[in-house]
Amino acid sequence: MFDLISLIKTAGYLGLFGIVFAESGLFIGFFLPGDSLLFTAGFLASQNFLDIKILIPLTFFAAILGDSFGYAFGNKIGYKLFNKKNSFLFHRDHLERAQKFYEKNGGKAIILARFMPIVRTFAPILAGVGKMKYSTFLFYNVIGGFLWAVGLTSMGYFLGNVIPNIDKYLLPIIGLIIFLSILPSAIHILKNKSDREKIARFIKSKFVK
Repeated sequence: MFDLISLIKTAGYLGLFGIVFAESGLFIGFFLPGDSLLFTAGFLASQNFLDIKILIPLTFFAAILGDSFGYAFGNKIGYKLFNKKNSFLFHRDHLERAQKFYEKNGGKAIILARFMPIVRTFAPILAGVGKMKYSTFLFYNVIGGFLWAVGLTSMGYFLGNVIPNIDKYLLPIIGLIIFLSILPSAIHILKNKSDREKIARFIKSKFVK
């Protein structure tokens, strides 16, 4: 928790822009803490460490531009990811999971994916691979970027202003945000039989002798 606050204070506006941009559209950004980062940045703005008038448009445009970059990447060379070998920064399972989610939900996946770690990084790339019309993609991109970046940042700012000594409750609040953000992905994984079998094999190999 304190590391996250320190990260934001150290990174400043430029660093926040880069983190939100990377998680929104660079496949190497899937591990970044987008949800908790936005909320905490909003909280710090309520404590006058950041200016909310700068923070909200900054994170909003970073989210929009990040997704647009991901779309352009997918449109041009994203198909090569399907032939890429697993590595520390890339795993095919992440891509395939996002692909299933995208195929099931269509355009609205761009909005829904904003609130799902890993999926939100790959969804714009898959939209580009699938040759979704850019005007259609941009429509969903703007809505999703607004709900995610502006919504979470404003929530942190609002609660920081209305709840006395909210810093005492910040850790459990962020823990709840993280839990809610991974819940849809967890449900999606557990509903898939092959994913359940992989988890069972992993648990058995690690903990059952």
